Amino acid sequence: MESHITQAEQNLTLLHAMIPANEQFYVWCFTRDGRCLGTSCPAEDRPLLERAFHRFGGWAKALAAAEAGEPRLIGSPIGLQWAVTFEAERRGSLVFVAGPVFYTLPSESQLRSILRRYTDDVADARWAAALLRRLPFLPVMPYAIFSRYVMMVHNALTGSRLDLSALQQTTADPGHAAPAPQGRDRTKVYQAERAMLQMVRNGDINYQHALNLSSSLSPGVPVQGEDPLQQTRISIIVFTSLVCRAAIEGGLSPEVAYPLGDAYIASAVRSRDTGELSALAQTMYHDFIYRVHNLRVNPDYSPAIQKCCTYIELSLDKKIRLSDLAALTGYTEYYLTDKFKKETGIPLYLYIRFAKIEKAKVLLESTDLCVREIAERLAFTSQNFFIKCFHEVTGYSPAKYRKAFASR
Repeated sequence: MESHITQAEQNLTLLHAMIPANEQFYVWCFTRDGRCLGTSCPAEDRPLLERAFHRFGGWAKALAAAEAGEPRLIGSPIGLQWAVTFEAERRGSLVFVAGPVFYTLPSESQLRSILRRYTDDVADARWAAALLRRLPFLPVMPYAIFSRYVMMVHNALTGSRLDLSALQQTTADPGHAAPAPQGRDRTKVYQAERAMLQMVRNGDINYQHALNLSSSLSPGVPVQGEDPLQQTRISIIVFTSLVCRAAIEGGLSPEVAYPLGDAYIASAVRSRDTGELSALAQTMYHDFIYRVHNLRVNPDYSPAIQKCCTYIELSLDKKIRLSDLAALTGYTEYYLTDKFKKETGIPLYLYIRFAKIEKAKVLLESTDLCVREIAERLAFTSQNFFIKCFHEVTGYSPAKYRKAFASR
């Protein structure tokens, strides 16, 4: 591979050395004609997994992604996931593939049933049998971790500084379905799902943490069957129905919400790839949240004040400084505070406090975080100050609010 080494690939080598070995995060480098130049995958697994990537249509999808020049998720009928990206200097001439991983491991009967479709001859049958024996030992990695590593690879190759949203808009998998993990905490699953749907009702565009938490706790609707693709499809259809109704509760007109949900469900029914379904689920969730959000942002606010409101919603985990908002809008601090109060009817500092308390209510309702942890997560100066602010806004202490919510 020496003749192909570039600064980007040196960055990639350094990056891979920093990823814990027990994560089993593999990266492959292919030429445009499909020849593998190198990989971090163990030598004994390389022929088996490379053939799986081609046999399940991964290479054809990678070439299609090369035309778009964006990082993409590539699914497979058995639930294996890859991701593809490209080097900025020679976009399309070298193709980099991360994976494979399972988000959750299907049962042996599911895998056996799917692999039967790929045994056209004796050689295929031998390959399928060998793959079936090896699959239980392949990496199982939550989407949140896999996607983060993929974006690190993409940024190392391209020199860009894209965040997870660049991948999540096309690949997040909140509805991926597979057999339910044994012993999962269903109370926590319920809490996380409530938080995820509350984000829709509130039009809360700072939703990614709630979505990742729900995805990590539950892989979706545990429909029993032998087809992982069908399970994923059913899970996303259920997910879409829940999100659609939450959006209506948040103020979106049923005349808008139901046709929109039906269109996403129809797309899920037509999809024949887990990667496409993953992209669809994230796009659907993002779409509904932003539609509710746009209803709640007063259209009479000036662009500068709307920009401030959006920045505040996306920065609730930070100390929001007036100087930062002034720099964002190009106004002086005095002029911005005066303009904000005139347009919204409340002082800027109270708007920030109210937004943080609304977020705190969601965390109290949907997580087991203690009051101190919530205060720290929302960047309050102290636990006591958080409790004081919470009581002033809601009339409850955080502990009494959580208890009252639990008794509903």
